[in-house]
Amino acid sequence: MDAQTPAIEISGLHTAYDKADVLIDVSLVAKPGEITCLLGSNGAGKTTLIRSILGLTPPHAGSIKIFGEEIAGEQTHKVIARGVACIPEGRKMFPKLTVVENLRLGAYQEPSEAEIRHRLAEVYETFPRLAERRNQLAGTMSGGEQAMVSIGRGLMGKPRVLIIDEPSLGLSPLYVKENFRIIEGIRDKGLTVFLVEQNVHQTLAIADAGYVLSGGRLVAGGTAAELKSNAEFHAAYFG
Repeated sequence: MDAQTPAIEISGLHTAYDKADVLIDVSLVAKPGEITCLLGSNGAGKTTLIRSILGLTPPHAGSIKIFGEEIAGEQTHKVIARGVACIPEGRKMFPKLTVVENLRLGAYQEPSEAEIRHRLAEVYETFPRLAERRNQLAGTMSGGEQAMVSIGRGLMGKPRVLIIDEPSLGLSPLYVKENFRIIEGIRDKGLTVFLVEQNVHQTLAIADAGYVLSGGRLVAGGTAAELKSNAEFHAAYFG
């Protein structure tokens, strides 16, 4: 693997539920150390693409590579072991576990307690509020705080690629702004982020590059600046 190897490289991807095609000939690249976004409205196929990467809904055809390693059709735990972590839509907390218990679950594949404590310290440095509330039940926290726990839990696995699904969903404008600032900071530390969102303006403000999915097909792609000025993008996304 060299510095030019894409963090994510998807080629000719077809995914279907029974006989209903959801993703049709999808090809995209996410460069290492960048935020690559996938934009699209509800029903465009964004979640199915995430599920295909994670092995939850294996594709019928096509290739998915993580830093040059083929993962299409692999079992989910093997995809995770290759350095992929996902922050799910809606945060998916374990409400009756504490903050620190939720975080530790993100490092379930790490056998070293010393390494786990080191990772916890890094998460607490990123999210000081979680350090203050480490023993609080996650279900009693605000939506914005739960979003911090969810991102922190993903970081506990020391991923090479972090997939973030709809981080603005259900959050107040203040927490949306804070969340996107945090995501930008994660990228600035060298982690590859694949950001799946509907919030166009906030996403393109921090993304390096992106793609637009509509009806299961990619209809536009390029740098964030190129997407902002792309007529096809505006037609696909805003009608």
